[in-house]
Amino acid sequence: MNQQEKYMREAIRQAKKAEKIDEVPIGCVIVYEDKIIARGYNRRNIDKNTLAHAELSAIKKASKKLGDWRLEGCTMYVTLEPCQMCAGAIVQARIDKVVIGCMNPKAGCAGSVLNLLQIPAFNHQTELECGVLGEECSQMLSEFFKRLREQKKKN
Repeated sequence: MNQQEKYMREAIRQAKKAEKIDEVPIGCVIVYEDKIIARGYNRRNIDKNTLAHAELSAIKKASKKLGDWRLEGCTMYVTLEPCQMCAGAIVQARIDKVVIGCMNPKAGCAGSVLNLLQIPAFNHQTELECGVLGEECSQMLSEFFKRLREQKKKN
């Protein structure tokens, strides 16, 4: 297992925490100097908060850990391509690189619908790598939504 797979596996562990509380299984970790400094997972329904995305939670924790809103030198590993809100926060936080498990063709803003992470006119662009443990990340989401549909049929 290489470094990227190691960190994506931890993001998947975070996603499974979300799944255990009936949230969409999205997880994220932020790495600085080869150490995980922050973790996050989706908590929108539990917290009743639109902003409770995995990426925003991890950014908040990483900023606290480093004592700065600028997260230069950091790499984010996230199981699903970030939405427009999270992509904007990633740019604002100056995160150097984002490693994505699977893409989100309906709402992703790191290349699927838009690519907010690499707009040349912005003062910061983020390096991207996509598809790390992509099949596993995609399968986890597919199985979650399949179970959700089955539950709705029963009710």
